[in-house]
Amino acid sequence: MMPAMSADPVVPSELSRLRAASVACLLALVALGLAWELWLARTGTGSWALKVLPLTLALPGLLKRRLYTYRWLSLLVWLYVAEGALRAATEGGVVRVLALLQVALALLLFTLAVMHVRARLGPRGGAR
Repeated sequence: MMPAMSADPVVPSELSRLRAASVACLLALVALGLAWELWLARTGTGSWALKVLPLTLALPGLLKRRLYTYRWLSLLVWLYVAEGALRAATEGGVVRVLALLQVALALLLFTLAVMHVRARLGPRGGAR
């Protein structure tokens, strides 16, 4: 006799840690973007703060452990890496520091998202 399969499997502790770290990193990247554009180094009216809107759209999917969200987020963060690298190379002072912090957070978020996807798919690429 085979054991009964639960409809809602228990999430392993590694996946829980990866999800928590991904959410924390995402929120840090959003907070940095808002603080940067609204208070720390304003670039006009603050309309550039809207650049964090796509990141906020990923939050519900991360909290619900949707594999698809982790996948598209791992591609989206490269826009933030590129923007941060460009601004770090062309700006100075506080903006350069903020840009480098954005690059670091975006790369960390990419790494966490990819680790989560790989942990979920397993060695053969099948969904768990």
